[in-house]
Amino acid sequence: MKITEVLTTPLWVPYKQPFHWSLGVTHGAEVILVEVHTDEGIVGYGESIAAPSADAVRAHLSLAADFCVGRSPFENARLIGEACNALFGREESSKASTLAGKSLAGLEMALWDAMGKAAGCTVHALLGGAVRDEVRYFGFPQGDSAGEIASEAARLAASGHEVIFLEVGRGDDLDAEVVARVRAAIGPDKRLRLDPNGRWHSVQATRMMRRLSQFDIEVVEQPIDAESVEALARVRATSPVSIAADQGVIALGEAFDLCRLPAADLLVVGLHETGGLLRFCKVAHIAEAANIDVCIHGLHETGITTVAASHVAAVTPNLDDGNQYMNNFLAWDIVGQPNLELQGGMLPVLNRPGLGFELNWDAIREAAEAWWKGADGGDRLAGGHGITFRPATWIDRRGVNGKAEGEDPADPDAGDDGDPPEESASNDPPRSGDQGTGMSSPR
Repeated sequence: MKITEVLTTPLWVPYKQPFHWSLGVTHGAEVILVEVHTDEGIVGYGESIAAPSADAVRAHLSLAADFCVGRSPFENARLIGEACNALFGREESSKASTLAGKSLAGLEMALWDAMGKAAGCTVHALLGGAVRDEVRYFGFPQGDSAGEIASEAARLAASGHEVIFLEVGRGDDLDAEVVARVRAAIGPDKRLRLDPNGRWHSVQATRMMRRLSQFDIEVVEQPIDAESVEALARVRATSPVSIAADQGVIALGEAFDLCRLPAADLLVVGLHETGGLLRFCKVAHIAEAANIDVCIHGLHETGITTVAASHVAAVTPNLDDGNQYMNNFLAWDIVGQPNLELQGGMLPVLNRPGLGFELNWDAIREAAEAWWKGADGGDRLAGGHGITFRPATWIDRRGVNGKAEGEDPADPDAGDDGDPPEESASNDPPRSGDQGTGMSSPR
């Protein structure tokens, strides 16, 4: 089985309500859908986070595709390694590792999906086999005011979440009010965790953790900037609560240093930070050797990442029981099956071949249209930088080089004034040349 092409599609899925955190307000998930097509008709799917720029991530995926076409998906580790070294250098010693992980994670996911489908088994089976039957997640209340957050926290606690997770770092007094009201709302028996996303400085972190410890805080995640592992170790040494490291866990050496010092009681790790499933597992093994648990981290993502992360969760012995779940924020998901709604704060481990999900192509059409129009309603172009990505490749089946076979890239068949072509309303992914006129809503 050989890879024939890699297709990329920028998507925007809005949130039900604004997501408030210490870095501002986020209104949706911007991702790149990655498709790995093979000569046996098997297609693997993954997603990359479109940050800091969807155009930049697609450009890196385009270059990475050159290492994949004509080779087997079962060369996954070699393909990703070659692409990463060529595009970003030795990621263990380079801060480019952050962009490398976000860019290539979707390609690595799609390769795993294709491998599992070809082998007729789950990805977690390929990774060594599941050690659990379910994955548990924390409740993640959102809102602007303390009252809104407390009300949502009470609902999540009542629905079966044993761990409640709060974004803080929005101001000392507001943080204290939010934590106090949430603790009162969820009662004394639920576990409470905080995340200022590295917004506190060292003295402030010590002061705030002492101030908030009266509310029985279980863990504070990344209280200070992630640049210095030694600084985090100093904060941990005097902290009245346990410390988790998040943004500082990218390269394998960083995970090793965090465990060696030790600078954290828990490592919070995501597929997009590490660059995919395999490197997530490597970080988990480092932590396991140090008798430290790992917690799945979430970004502004769709159900594709939720499903992919569940496979590494299934094979990780030292997995935490309060992992991050982002699907509840989406107005709608691009994953059609299985149902990813939490039941009692958990999801079962999936047992279908590959990553085990089916896409909702109507939802993808709407998400692609939403991305193309942008927040201001105008078409997106990367003009001025020598790059002009046309609309999502699933619409016209352009490959990663931005054009269909035999097509003049200077005259794309995309409608007048750069408007994207209208799509088919079918639930199936459109084939080359499909130019339907309808677009149904996924909701």
